[in-house]
Amino acid sequence: PDVTEINNQIVFIDFCKESPKERRNLCYDKSARVNRKKFPPVSSACEICKQWQVDLLTEDDYHVLQEIQAVDLKTSSWLFTPDNIRQLGGAIFGDRRYDTTFIYHNGADSYYASRGFRAKLILK
Repeated sequence: PDVTEINNQIVFIDFCKESPKERRNLCYDKSARVNRKKFPPVSSACEICKQWQVDLLTEDDYHVLQEIQAVDLKTSSWLFTPDNIRQLGGAIFGDRRYDTTFIYHNGADSYYASRGFRAKLILK
């Protein structure tokens, strides 16, 4: 993690070039993990963030991070998903390809070897 300013707040944020291997292969949240029909992962991005007392990056945070340093060139990261999308079973994630930041959607119960998550801790 490193320190930066986002929206006039001092934030510890995850600047690693790619999502760390230890934070990949996770569904979006506990509900998605528990309701997965086959091969549920051991945890989810939201569950780990809760344990660590940090927040998933929002879509806006992710764009700011990508302006500071290009990340997720080979991986992708779950991002905080608005309730209206989550209630329909989806979740959003981001990555950077072709020198462009992309935000996509996927089922919240999906997980991939290349998808992790990025987190922040706001200093108060």
